[in-house]
Amino acid sequence: MINHKVKVYPSKIHLPKKKQLAWKIAEIASDNSKLRKESIEMVINRIIDNASVAIASLNRKSVVSSREMALKHLRKNGASLFGVNSKLKFDCEWAAWSNGTAVRELDFHDTFLAADYSHPGDNIPPLLAVAQQNKKNGLDLIRGIITAYEVQVNLVKGICLHKHKVDHIAHLGPSVAAGLGSMLKLNTEIIYQAVQQAFHTTVSTRQSRKGEISSWKAYAPAHAGKLAIEAVDRVMRGEGAPSPIYEGEDSVIARILDGKNAKYTVPLPKKGESKKAILETYTKEYSAEYQSQALIDLAKKLKNKISSLNQIKKIDIYTSHHTHHVIGTGANDPQKMDPNASRETLDHSIMYIFAVALEDGTWHHVKSYTKTRAKRKSTIKIWRSIKTHEDKKWTRKYHDPNPRKKAFGAKVIITLKNGKKITEEQDVADAHPYGSRPFKRKNYIEKFNTLTENILSKKESKRFLKIVQNLRNIKSGHLDKLNIEVKKSILKRNSKKGIF
Repeated sequence: MINHKVKVYPSKIHLPKKKQLAWKIAEIASDNSKLRKESIEMVINRIIDNASVAIASLNRKSVVSSREMALKHLRKNGASLFGVNSKLKFDCEWAAWSNGTAVRELDFHDTFLAADYSHPGDNIPPLLAVAQQNKKNGLDLIRGIITAYEVQVNLVKGICLHKHKVDHIAHLGPSVAAGLGSMLKLNTEIIYQAVQQAFHTTVSTRQSRKGEISSWKAYAPAHAGKLAIEAVDRVMRGEGAPSPIYEGEDSVIARILDGKNAKYTVPLPKKGESKKAILETYTKEYSAEYQSQALIDLAKKLKNKISSLNQIKKIDIYTSHHTHHVIGTGANDPQKMDPNASRETLDHSIMYIFAVALEDGTWHHVKSYTKTRAKRKSTIKIWRSIKTHEDKKWTRKYHDPNPRKKAFGAKVIITLKNGKKITEEQDVADAHPYGSRPFKRKNYIEKFNTLTENILSKKESKRFLKIVQNLRNIKSGHLDKLNIEVKKSILKRNSKKGIF
């Protein structure tokens, strides 16, 4: 790995193209490095994971709306839509839009946390859609996904967006563009321009994940993927991009992030070095913000240590800066304590999540978020007794560069009415790669079967799982076999008319 120093240069100083971060990203995207067996297997895990959460969300409002939009963009020899008959094809950017929304809707796929946040699985829908439309093979798709993960994970390690309230999809645009470049075997110059265009067009604010969180949280990554596809298309036709997009005097870094004195370090593999960042990512066992995963496990264990939850006086959670300020009381969002809040808001409230997990001793992607569940009096009582605190020890663990030491957990102190205190802490979720029971292929398949039960036929489920596990051998023009069909009668429709 090489640690690349990134800073702003005034316009009077010409920064050579080959010294720019976008060029260095493009170089590794076009280097055709050897694919690691472990990385290939993890790509398959992630495609299974994405499919499971996408099928489970097919009839949720935002997914139905995105599908209606995509259905208006039929294209012969295009890409497929989750749930829809695979014989029907659509413009790849609209397939990416709809499928990306379905993947993101439940907040239930993979994650990587470092200087910033990310859900690297968001790279897969746009890459798969373009691969289908362009008749690529399984290995082409695998290469593109591995590159996209490499770029996004390392940008997330090096550049914090949240500090300036910029949404994390700003790292997703460049990673999708780089992944497409690898998959389509584009040259370094084209990928360089596409990365810059994609970054320039995907910068937006974190209001999408603040206050009353709306369905845009699900749409945002899909939108970034769609914009990246369009950026690559433009550049392939000979168009250029704002440059240098990272280091320029009026660039994103200079005007939106740390400013003209900014200094960032972004690690990237050497040219020709195998890419393995996908192995540092981790999926979710529970449908909730990743920083709550270890706390759900913790709550389930604590339930067995308290004879009566009525005896709880207060609960204090000591955790990292990010957890406290994003999903804890440090966010200062009254909506995170509101029983009438949207599902999107509740899955970003560690107070709600911990209270429900403590009461129920389990977590369910639907039942744990129902209006009835959120309004239960006993839940509200525990919920409103919870306060989070930043603990510098946990913040250091959160940012530890060693994947084996990096932690996203907390210490919980439950104070009972009689003054007794029950204390427990946990570094990572049980399902984390370094947790007590890390997710393996069988766990991904089990998650898929659980989430798609009563939606998919057993025949279709078995067909998909067999095909996807043979991904590296899928021939050119046959990637539509990764689509999953459901009965037409199952899919809900949105009768409201739009522009299309």
